[in-house]
Amino acid sequence: MHTVIRAIAFDVMDTLLRDPFREALEAATGRPLEEFIASRDPSAYPAFERGELDEAAYWAVYTRAGIDVDPAAFHRVRRAGTHWLPGMRELITELDGIVVRATASNYPHWIDELARTHLNGGFEHIVASCHLGVRKPDPAFFERLLEQIGHGPDHVLFLDDRPSNVEAAASFGLRAHRFSDARSARAWIAAQGVAVSSVGDGSGTAEPPR
Repeated sequence: MHTVIRAIAFDVMDTLLRDPFREALEAATGRPLEEFIASRDPSAYPAFERGELDEAAYWAVYTRAGIDVDPAAFHRVRRAGTHWLPGMRELITELDGIVVRATASNYPHWIDELARTHLNGGFEHIVASCHLGVRKPDPAFFERLLEQIGHGPDHVLFLDDRPSNVEAAASFGLRAHRFSDARSARAWIAAQGVAVSSVGDGSGTAEPPR
């Protein structure tokens, strides 16, 4: 018999919502990503996601590398390209009152904007690396996440599209699933003993850009 599941933690970008980061950055710089990615400091974005840099300091990394950035263009494209993946908003809604719903994202302070828009009302806990000061797949991420949720690993499910994060969560003791689409996520959650329909067709339409 499965341990009773009390909470489900979801990665956000490319698990709940489409991630438009690449096209937003290209719009902000006017360059293909491959053209400049090697010239930027690879430690900058992880530091930004951990909350160690504010946004001004993050963009300054590009300036020092000789890359002109238009932050307004970045955010315009980011916001327009962020929307729910098919079937995921419906799944989150169905879980209301059944389990505690949490996000578990590597993401900078932009998560706070998403908490007011796309994610508003769908989660009991909005948690990201910028709040925890650590990124997946570091085990400390999962330790701090569970402290926020208030349940031990035996009682929490975790879904993420990145294999390294799924493996790290499983190593920490969570039951973890690599996300590919809403249909398989729903079926897996139901198979863990959560009282949610296992036959959702995943055909919910993506949310139009805000």
